Amino acid sequence: MKVKNSLKTAKLRERGCRVVRRGRRVYVINKRNRRFKARQG
Repeated sequence: MKVKNSLKTAKLRERGCRVVRRGRRVYVINKRNRRFKARQG
């Protein structure tokens, strides 16, 4: 999982990416291709 300052670029890498808030952290998850996981903060 990548830790990034801005998740905008991580979200645009593939079509199935979704931005999800869990608690205070923001994640990018992708059900189809699990390589594209990222976390902010």
